[in-house]
Amino acid sequence: MDAVIHAFFNFIKMIRISDVVDIAILSFVVYKLIWGTRKNSFGRVVKGVGVVLIFMLLASALKLYAVSYLFSIVVEWGVLALVIVFQPEIRRMLEKVGDSRLFHLFFSSHPRDLNSVEQTIGETVCAYSSMSGDKVGALMVFERQNHLDDVIKTGTALDAAVSAELLKNIFWNKAPLHDGAVIVRNGRIIAAGCMLPLSGNVNLSRDLGMRHRAGIGMSEHSDAVVAIVSEETGSISVAVGGMLKRHLAPETLERLLRNELLVEDSSGESVNVLSVLVSMFNKSKKGGGQDEIN
Repeated sequence: MDAVIHAFFNFIKMIRISDVVDIAILSFVVYKLIWGTRKNSFGRVVKGVGVVLIFMLLASALKLYAVSYLFSIVVEWGVLALVIVFQPEIRRMLEKVGDSRLFHLFFSSHPRDLNSVEQTIGETVCAYSSMSGDKVGALMVFERQNHLDDVIKTGTALDAAVSAELLKNIFWNKAPLHDGAVIVRNGRIIAAGCMLPLSGNVNLSRDLGMRHRAGIGMSEHSDAVVAIVSEETGSISVAVGGMLKRHLAPETLERLLRNELLVEDSSGESVNVLSVLVSMFNKSKKGGGQDEIN
């Protein structure tokens, strides 16, 4: 027993911090892969690949040379085929990596005009309250870190401050731009009549129309906040991160938009480590120059 305990402690002493970090990162990656492939077609393909690898190992162990050779050819060409077939999923995964909080900690976008954003929220809530009562369909996309230039190209470029009257005119059912989405960047409307990608989620409720599916799809492909008014029921909804919150009161809509669009750090400014380092470097240069002059 003492020998076992002694060997255990010797083993513990051999473990380095880098080993723990290495295992933790690998475990996190494997967990994310398993979690991300649970309910989609990519997950089923991964299971199929696993079955092929098991049969390949069995064929190799049983010395079935012809079958092993066939499986090796399938695996070699299968990797290229998977990259081609699942190019959208791979691109979406890489986009999520680029949109992670850690990435934006070092490379955040230009600071926003919070007063303009706050005014935009108030005008949006006013317009949505009116359009909800009149059952006028609306679809607004509030851009955050992810730039939506590809989506903007599908509509008509604008440059206008957000106002309740303008929104009600855009989404009036006889207006030429009503049948698309309005894109808002930094508190200003930069495009209208834009086409959004539809959600690929097959588990969505059947009573959701194309406007809601487009809003959910946009929130799946980016970090944007999408506000929707149903043309059939007048119900207000908000889509964030692929999740749809329905039947919102105007007060709830305002609170939700504030929570999503006005989130800042405790000092009231966006965190940008890169800009902080640059400003510190510039200050040190200025300080050094003053010392030399004095």
